[in-house]
Amino acid sequence: MPEPTPKTGKSKRAVHLSDPRALRAYAHPTRMKLVGLLRVEGPFTATRASVLTGESVASCSYHLRMLAKYGLVEQAEGGQGREKPWRATARYTTWEGAGSEAAEVLDTAVTELYFERITHAIETRRQLPREWREAERFGDEIVYLTAAELAELEERVSALLDSYGERFDDPSRRPEGAEPVTVMRIAFRNRREEAS
Repeated sequence: MPEPTPKTGKSKRAVHLSDPRALRAYAHPTRMKLVGLLRVEGPFTATRASVLTGESVASCSYHLRMLAKYGLVEQAEGGQGREKPWRATARYTTWEGAGSEAAEVLDTAVTELYFERITHAIETRRQLPREWREAERFGDEIVYLTAAELAELEERVSALLDSYGERFDDPSRRPEGAEPVTVMRIAFRNRREEAS
């Protein structure tokens, strides 16, 4: 299990999951949503989590405790009694190299969550100011790469995105008008559909 970060200061960059039990626990849609919300809007209490997710307070409390068990969230400072805030322990969750059935279940759950978010973005894009509608991108591109080139491409994209990373923990570094933007990185070798 990953070592928790201190309850004050910046969160660590990533928490890596390899235990199949942790992978299965994180694959729950409510838990993935809670971690994502805590990363952007946290810290917050189970009561606030209930408002943000539409789940009951008891359900959110249970899911937050399960996430804490595997090092994905922890209690933050402040709060009183049962109204203790929670925070995410890292900016990202990784499970590369887990190579198990549990990792495949998590990959599928994350893909379903991505689909839900993309669908919501498309359905609500008319509500955005024109500059944001024009800036958003939905599409794909097929390129011919070797496995090594694909790994290099991922490194280059990661480095580019990392150049904006300081804005995550330090709001004073965000330029005026900066909003949270989800950048999804999915790359896979095309596979032919075999006739059955």
